[in-house]
Amino acid sequence: MDAPSPPAIDESSFRYEGWRIVAVCFLLATFGWGLGFYGQSVYVAELQRAHGWSASLISSGTTFFYLFGALLVVFVGEAIRTYGPRRCLIAGTLAMSAAAVAIGAVREPWQLYLADAVLAFGWAGTSLAMITNTISLWFDQKRGMAISLALNGASFGGIAGVPLLVTMIGHVGFARAMFAAAGAMLVLLVPVILIVVGRPPDLHGWHAATKAKPQSSTQIRKEALRDVGFLTVTIAFALVLFAQVGFIVHLISFLDSVIGRERAAIAVAVLTAMAVVGRVLFSMVIDRLNQRLASALSFLSQAAALCVVINLHNDYVLIAACAVFGFSVGNLITLPSLIVQREFDSASFGVLISLNTAINQVTYAFGPGVVGFLRDVSGGYALPFYVCIALEVTAAALIMVRGGATRRKTVEPVKLLDLRRLAGREMAS
Repeated sequence: MDAPSPPAIDESSFRYEGWRIVAVCFLLATFGWGLGFYGQSVYVAELQRAHGWSASLISSGTTFFYLFGALLVVFVGEAIRTYGPRRCLIAGTLAMSAAAVAIGAVREPWQLYLADAVLAFGWAGTSLAMITNTISLWFDQKRGMAISLALNGASFGGIAGVPLLVTMIGHVGFARAMFAAAGAMLVLLVPVILIVVGRPPDLHGWHAATKAKPQSSTQIRKEALRDVGFLTVTIAFALVLFAQVGFIVHLISFLDSVIGRERAAIAVAVLTAMAVVGRVLFSMVIDRLNQRLASALSFLSQAAALCVVINLHNDYVLIAACAVFGFSVGNLITLPSLIVQREFDSASFGVLISLNTAINQVTYAFGPGVVGFLRDVSGGYALPFYVCIALEVTAAALIMVRGGATRRKTVEPVKLLDLRRLAGREMAS
């Protein structure tokens, strides 16, 4: 008897349950980036004001957070595969909430490092690797759009979350504001995750067959680190994110002396807003594009914008250049997962994108420090920004190196079913 075909899934339908998962991930990203990424600037200022600690001491805690978080991110794919998305999302929410409470309660330097360690667990459970791995369980054809829309929560966390946190600190103090943020995250996210996030669908109808002899995560990572295609994707995006984060962190400092603090703030706001616009517009076509070429063009557009920023100091030109730079900022954290999805075995997606994210995070953690060091050595921002341009151009060339034919090893569902039918007929005869 013929094996039944897996039910067709219309990922473009508004009624498809996957879009509710996107909404959950949007909310998760809002808190994850608001407290874990953008919140770092708030913590540095508040802890320095409250305790008189040096900026270098507090910043070293931030670097520790990024590096330890990168180590944890490597295992996100395995955690989801072992425990399921619901448990992992709740664990990430609990860890981020506990970290917020711990940071608000810091009184000694050693407590800051402990709080940053907890924050690293929260970041691993609420940021890019967790979101892309979760969404990949519900989406295949519309994965690019789904990830792009969910990650708009990251921008929302910076645009709305941080100002709200600063406002609360002004009214109730740092500790109480952090406690309130932790409570809000628990109240909003935990019930939603429990209600909405259930068992993912079987998108391909062949997972049971592939589970017979699964490849271990260690084997997947070893093969990936020898694969030219994976290395070019990972190294290219690591270089670009190094340059991007380094530039953005120092942008206000650079623009302040050129166009003044008020217009510098406008330029940063425009850059952030364009990141949202670019991600939304790109999401409509991203699944149909040559994603390596789209990445290369994004890198080159940022390099061109940087060149304008260095050489032209007109107020409006600088703001326009920041807009051009910002247009691709959001897409650069979406594109690696889409390239990995398209070129590699889907059963390895979780492990590969977690490894890619971890390597990128380790790299960009040093971006602000290196840009600051080059600025101090050279006496200005021209040298470090030209270095960023060189990294962007190098990455644009590197991303176009595929390393061979497609390495996607999955079997098409229809072909697998045809083989089963043929085998059944042969046995019957």
